Amino acid sequence: MDGVIRTVVGYTGGEEKNPTYRRIKDATESILIEYDPDIMPYEDILVEWSRMHSPISKRKTQYRSAIFYADEEQKKIAEETVKAMKSALGVSKVFTGIEPVSAFYRAEEYHQNYLNKYR
Repeated sequence: MDGVIRTVVGYTGGEEKNPTYRRIKDATESILIEYDPDIMPYEDILVEWSRMHSPISKRKTQYRSAIFYADEEQKKIAEETVKAMKSALGVSKVFTGIEPVSAFYRAEEYHQNYLNKYR
């Protein structure tokens, strides 16, 4: 995607420090996206993200749907994105958390670029 500089697979959203795939504890599998907001705005990233998954079923913490925001503007955009997803799906509820960014822990190397490695 134009504007995306780098992605890193990892874990976030939990209280426990240093989660791993085998010891994920209360964290969620996540992706950290470094991007140039002049080329790819945050809203466009969320639109693309919303096309790639279905948030209509509740999942355990490790695989839950969540948007992590860095500031109040991103929080507002995330809330608008979730509202648009509900409308597009014709549902009154989606299972997507909207939470402030917390500590991010890089996942094991075999998780990085997973699709490119295992296609």
